[in-house]
Amino acid sequence: MDPHTALFDRLRPRLQGIAYRMLGSVADAEELVQDVWLRWHAADRATLDQPEAWLVTVTTRLAIDRLRSAQAQRAHYVGFWLPEPWLDEEEPRPAAHVDLPATPEALLERADDISMAFLALLERLGPEARAAFLLREVFDADYAEVAQALGKSEAACRQIVSRAKAQLKAERPRQSVSPEQHHRLLAGFAEAARRGDFARLQALLAEDAELISDGGGVVASFGKVLAGGRRIAQLYHAVWRRSERDHTEQRIELVRLNGQWGLLRFIGGQLESAQGLETDGQRITRIHTQRNPEKLRHIARAWAEAAQRRGGR
Repeated sequence: MDPHTALFDRLRPRLQGIAYRMLGSVADAEELVQDVWLRWHAADRATLDQPEAWLVTVTTRLAIDRLRSAQAQRAHYVGFWLPEPWLDEEEPRPAAHVDLPATPEALLERADDISMAFLALLERLGPEARAAFLLREVFDADYAEVAQALGKSEAACRQIVSRAKAQLKAERPRQSVSPEQHHRLLAGFAEAARRGDFARLQALLAEDAELISDGGGVVASFGKVLAGGRRIAQLYHAVWRRSERDHTEQRIELVRLNGQWGLLRFIGGQLESAQGLETDGQRITRIHTQRNPEKLRHIARAWAEAAQRRGGR
């Protein structure tokens, strides 16, 4: 492998991470990084003083352009728009950093910065603000790098990042929940959903819990936030009752989605939804449910491939 290809492959996880967090789509991120590769291959690399900065800049600017176009299209999207989830077992991963964090605290922070909840929250930011915030706060770029990527002054980038942080601060969790706590709570919730245990479902949901669902206008979903633990428990119980009535198998798998524990629900052997659940360590406070078949296609394929690998061991 020539050194230019080796450099690109080393940086690919970082570029993929930027593109995925900007666009909220695995397929779009992969396509964008392939476009960056073509531009890298065609560039006069001997004239580049900072190849890594050049690659990050090209990735960021392409992502900003594509996000602007995507946001114009999403204005006509039916219902809520939620990001496309990905399985942690899948390779290559759209990782935040080339090197994995060393401490449990760093691992937890990294998971928070790729979760379905965090990606949905980023939708509140405009394309340039989103790029500046991600480069600075997630990818640890200094302001000189952010300024180069956005084509703005460092002072302007500082203001953009500051406003973005203030805009997101109120919505981000005030306290982190350990993976063990998260797993324990979701395992109990998944078991209650499998059994159709309404009382247990309600007990595991906060009274003011919210459910946000994306059906893309293809499958049924709520056009507004479903609020209240009791109402959400009724919804899960209704799914169980329908599967019992129709003699259709409902299977719920506890998996790692976007760096955190989440749920995959299969109805009749087909992936029906991917669910990211937020908790306060005691109860479930919010659920992001991806039901759009287009956004489930990639994860369904990844799950099937992962199952084949497990079966082959």
